[in-house]
Amino acid sequence: MGQKEQAANALLDFDLLSRLIVGIGEVSEITGVPQRKIRYWEEKGIIQPVKEVEGTTRRYDYINIKKILLIQELLNDGYTLDAAAKKVEDRMENINKVFLELAKKTKTR
Repeated sequence: MGQKEQAANALLDFDLLSRLIVGIGEVSEITGVPQRKIRYWEEKGIIQPVKEVEGTTRRYDYINIKKILLIQELLNDGYTLDAAAKKVEDRMENINKVFLELAKKTKTR
């Protein structure tokens, strides 16, 4: 199996994605978004870390990592932070609606 096929299969592994939780340093390294910027977005309520014990390193799940990537991409395209965050929230909402509909259809079969 090629690397592209493995990556595609990983995206289909919802169990893996639900357990994917990484620290802010790893998120910064993977996404190229500085930790300071990630913290700022968190302060503004754009992203939310996974709730853990007080005083531990900030940790983020798949959904928030995806948001970080999409927002940074839109910022690079010239959007303001507020406009980028709104656009990403709208996209995420549309994606969730589609998957909920698919889940309903799958259950009725």
